[in-house]
Amino acid sequence: MTCRERLEQYFRENGVHFQVRTHPVVYTAQEVAAVEHVPGRLVAKVVMVIVDGRMTMLVLPAPYRVDVEKVRQTLQAKEVRLAREEEFAHIFPDCEIGAMPPFGNLYNLPVLVDRSLTADPVIVFRAGTHRETMSIGYSDYERLVKPEVAEFALRP
Repeated sequence: MTCRERLEQYFRENGVHFQVRTHPVVYTAQEVAAVEHVPGRLVAKVVMVIVDGRMTMLVLPAPYRVDVEKVRQTLQAKEVRLAREEEFAHIFPDCEIGAMPPFGNLYNLPVLVDRSLTADPVIVFRAGTHRETMSIGYSDYERLVKPEVAEFALRP
């Protein structure tokens, strides 16, 4: 089962309205926003970090950057660092590297969402490839993932 198929099944089982879009291959979240013709603040970007030895998923708007020190303070951790692709690729066997959806709960990962992403009613995110995106209501995302919400991103 592909990542997109897994997400579609999950959304149907949970009564979530969703849209799937296909676009040319792009690699950055900002490129996703451009090809999808949506503001970058609506595109949920995934950044993987290691928090006191545990892999953790951060989710923030495409144009924002992670403030690792704020993440450390928020989670009251001793050490937080960006994870390398080879450290997390195996966790997402149904996804292309760098195209993971922001559903850490489906991969047994804790999820921390930047508060700025909660401001709009819809989020757009990669569906496991560099060619597909999905969109759902933020309230559905929050209901399904139950992320911790905090302010840890640096605005552009």
